[in-house]
Amino acid sequence: MYRGVRYAAIEPEYGQLIPAGLLRRMGKAIRMGVGAGLPLVRDNNIDGIILGTANGGLEDCLKFLNQIVDFNEGTLTPTNFVQSTPNAVAGSLALMSKTTGYNITHVHKGLAFEAALIDGLMLMQEKRASKLVIGSVEEISDYNHNIDFLGGAFKSEDRGADTLFSSGTPGSVNGEGAAMFVMEAERKGANAPRIVDVDQTSYLPESGVAEKVKSFLAKNNLEPQSIDALFTGMSGDSRTDHIYTDLHQKLFSATNCYSYKNLVGDYPTASAFALWLTVQLYESKSLPDECKYNFLEMRETRNVLIYNHFKGLQHGLILLSSD
Repeated sequence: MYRGVRYAAIEPEYGQLIPAGLLRRMGKAIRMGVGAGLPLVRDNNIDGIILGTANGGLEDCLKFLNQIVDFNEGTLTPTNFVQSTPNAVAGSLALMSKTTGYNITHVHKGLAFEAALIDGLMLMQEKRASKLVIGSVEEISDYNHNIDFLGGAFKSEDRGADTLFSSGTPGSVNGEGAAMFVMEAERKGANAPRIVDVDQTSYLPESGVAEKVKSFLAKNNLEPQSIDALFTGMSGDSRTDHIYTDLHQKLFSATNCYSYKNLVGDYPTASAFALWLTVQLYESKSLPDECKYNFLEMRETRNVLIYNHFKGLQHGLILLSSD
């Protein structure tokens, strides 16, 4: 179990997937994104790749900028430059798999993954794609971590998954990760989860969160009591976690509530990990006890709502159903 103020992603062995010559030159964000996405791209006849990220490639970007200063704008290595842009992961996936279809990366801070999902849903509604790889990748940059730490985004004391929510102190723990999914227009299997709707908004007043969620559910002919599982982005930040607890008490007090940032840390596209956990729930796999924030009883999983906010400013909603 993690303990500290940085929850670094545990990377697998990439040797069987990525050639050693390429792997040596890859930054962490590229490695994680390619490692998670390449098997999906190769094993499926996809029409495009859509990713969301806020800080993907930032570490290589800052290395390249430092080289400009260190070498007085002289001859620089191209490696950091090539990997310094957020769309480097999607580009690498396309090049390595020879995928020539739709390829785009959304960079919208805490709403980047939700924007990627909306993009994919729109493409399918317009009949321009039938199968897509959609995902997110985020890395912890030393430079960005220090800046955010000085801005009060992270805790000053080490915290583990078991004590993060009980800390009562401002700030969260920094996290990173990559999550990739295959989205298909045609449903496979009677109980396969489907993404019903995705919504996002910015600068929503705290008093308007519950009404926003109610209207989002009503738009899809659902009531709060119709939700079987609620995933919230609680991060242990005493300044903003009450937005989640207030929503839970107002609308979902009889609903099983799950957390996920105490497992992977807080990062802008952490809702992609929440979506992965949701898929495990639909497949009847047991989730870690640490993420059962308010678990009432075992029940059939039909409708699931994922709600996440980024620093209390950007709010994202993802609705899934097995119906």
